[in-house]
Amino acid sequence: MKPTSKLILLGALALALGGCTTVVKERVVVHDQPVVVRQAPAPIQEVVPPAPASGYAWIQGHWAWHDHAWQWQPGHWYQGGARPMPALIVENVTVAPGPNHFWVPGHWHWHNNEWEWTHGHWER
Repeated sequence: MKPTSKLILLGALALALGGCTTVVKERVVVHDQPVVVRQAPAPIQEVVPPAPASGYAWIQGHWAWHDHAWQWQPGHWYQGGARPMPALIVENVTVAPGPNHFWVPGHWHWHNNEWEWTHGHWER
């Protein structure tokens, strides 16, 4: 192949590859105020009463988010087997939708005879 043909081929290749580039622009978010997190209060220490009969499992008391506030759900006996409350799941706090919003962390709550995870979310 002649040197001139090689140059033309390299030029055409460079031109073709130059059209394949993509410019990625990232949105930069600047937080003027720190994120406000409404953590659940410390657990309330409960005295576990004797089981009503064999075959009951103790469901520990816990804080659950209801009606825009943390509310204590007292422990109780449940007829049947129940696993203990699982460990908390670490979630990433997303960008607040507005300056007056606060983050409610995810938490476990007892529902339908099982521990269910409520994902963290923004409220105001």
